[in-house]
Amino acid sequence: MNVLGEIFTATTLFVVLMKVAPLLLAALGGAFTQQGNILNIGLEGMMLIGAFAAISVGSAVGNPWVGVLAAIAAGLLLSVIYAVASLWLKADFIVVGIGVNLLAAGLSVFLLQVIYGNPGTTPSTSTISLPRVSLGPLANIPVIGQALNDQTALVWLAFLCVPLASVVLYRTRYGVHLRAVGEDEAAAAAAGIGVTKVKAQSILISGVLCGLAGAQLAMATLGSFTAGMTSGRGFIAVAALTFGLAKPVRTMVAAFIFGAADAVADQLGIAGFNSNIALMTPYVITIVALVLAGIQFRKIRTARTSVTPATQPA
Repeated sequence: MNVLGEIFTATTLFVVLMKVAPLLLAALGGAFTQQGNILNIGLEGMMLIGAFAAISVGSAVGNPWVGVLAAIAAGLLLSVIYAVASLWLKADFIVVGIGVNLLAAGLSVFLLQVIYGNPGTTPSTSTISLPRVSLGPLANIPVIGQALNDQTALVWLAFLCVPLASVVLYRTRYGVHLRAVGEDEAAAAAAGIGVTKVKAQSILISGVLCGLAGAQLAMATLGSFTAGMTSGRGFIAVAALTFGLAKPVRTMVAAFIFGAADAVADQLGIAGFNSNIALMTPYVITIVALVLAGIQFRKIRTARTSVTPATQPA
């Protein structure tokens, strides 16, 4: 009971929200491409290069918001590469995603060596952190106030993006076109929708959101960059959007599950549990979630293929 008391605290909830934010931003970006029938495996690489750009540029100019803009630009650049390779050069989007991840991993290590002379991490002299948002008197609210107080602006932005994504996907012309392309590309093209343009825009949106995710990941706590610091979070974001059926609210719930698992794993390690068991917890939950999502997708496909039109034209 004492162990549970040490784990489930306001501090843990604070960490959960901090860890959910980058997962949620990346997963929402992937949800846009998934709505257009593109499973963006490159979320990991876009997050990683965004994290590097945020620290390197932000620390160089001494302004975290310039670092955030640099992260967005870096994520956007990789998304352009992804879009060109998959949409115009007709390469398989899964293969392109893997290539983007490898490019980001290799490029970040190369730039670390060239700029800082260390392929592993940025030096202590090149650190930059995001400012915290104080809630003032609201911070005195038990648990919730303590958990929300002193979070970064990107945490608030991440949760604001959920209703914004819902509006874009379900209340705008672009969202209707994107979902139409995802449902039936040939029919969408016959209706006059620019399929390639719509898909490219969804990929660019994912690049922007992944850049923000990388900035939050790198600048929320330590304010430094370490090679491979995303540690599979991009793939966990893919799992979250898959489990959430690429719907913003459901994707947020899935991101919460994975973020909570990551935070609880940290607290388990602090509480003295076997560190290996604690570290594998988020990934075990990810695998279980993907299996459940796969079963759900199979049921949906079976239901669609078994439906026959009630009437046929004479």
